Amino acid sequence: MMDNVSKLTIFTLSGLHEIANYRVTLFVLTLLCYCVIWLINLAIIVTIIMDKSLHEPMYIFLCNLCINGLCGTAGFYPKFLIDLLSTFHVISYAGCLLQGFVLHSSACADFSILVLMAYDRYVAICRPLVYHSVMTTQRVCASIFFAWLTPLYLVFMGSITTARSRLCGSHIPKIYCINFLVGKLACTTSIANVIIPAFNYTFYFLHVMFIAWSYMYLIRKCLISSENRSKFMQTCLPHLICLIIVVVSLLFDLLYMRFGSQTLSQNVKNFMAMEFLLVPPIINPLIYGFKLTQIRNRIIQFLSGKRI
Repeated sequence: MMDNVSKLTIFTLSGLHEIANYRVTLFVLTLLCYCVIWLINLAIIVTIIMDKSLHEPMYIFLCNLCINGLCGTAGFYPKFLIDLLSTFHVISYAGCLLQGFVLHSSACADFSILVLMAYDRYVAICRPLVYHSVMTTQRVCASIFFAWLTPLYLVFMGSITTARSRLCGSHIPKIYCINFLVGKLACTTSIANVIIPAFNYTFYFLHVMFIAWSYMYLIRKCLISSENRSKFMQTCLPHLICLIIVVVSLLFDLLYMRFGSQTLSQNVKNFMAMEFLLVPPIINPLIYGFKLTQIRNRIIQFLSGKRI
């Protein structure tokens, strides 16, 4: 029987059984949100790509942050929209692992790119005389390459260990798949299933610590210079707000998933699960679009029909 159980081909998802009465309304709202996510992120991406004056490290990193937002949401919204119109909420074993890989790698890539943006602002404000010699095209390209490769590799290793586990259940208590919940279905816990996630969490916790340290240094530096203070408010404040949004959104879901109360309503649980796939992809490009003058002006010029 154990052999049969460990060869699962389908998982069942929970969380959508209480929405039968407003399924269509929720589908329309979710589709609208997904379209807004694509519209605003694509506007930032296209603006940066088309305008050569924006081919600077800060804007290139921002472009990658928006691309990553689209990649992460693509791992959730299409399947979620299908589930909203279906009476059976299931996902294949391969599809579950793929969805978990996409969501995990996207969340980790967010932190990798935010670290690059923090370092870029640190060099621009604290070491302006060597900025162009430090942030060269080759170094920027290499940094972006590793910012994508590292989370993909780390999450892939975690997905491999999850895929090799013998499973004794098929129910995922969430509206999407993640490795942690699949791992909880394992009949036994291997050392790799403990060490690899612990390493990944520690690795990206250090990312957050580095960003916090860099901003503490930046704030101290900006307090003694009105010019640096202006630079901080213009370029660093949006980044800091985006970091807070990403961290808070992920912490809500992670802390609830491990320590949350079962007395919360299913709708609240669903919102907490969706928050990091809803708030950062919408708010981050809006913050940069409104706060960064160059991007805002280019978008206005494009909408008014003027040539960029």
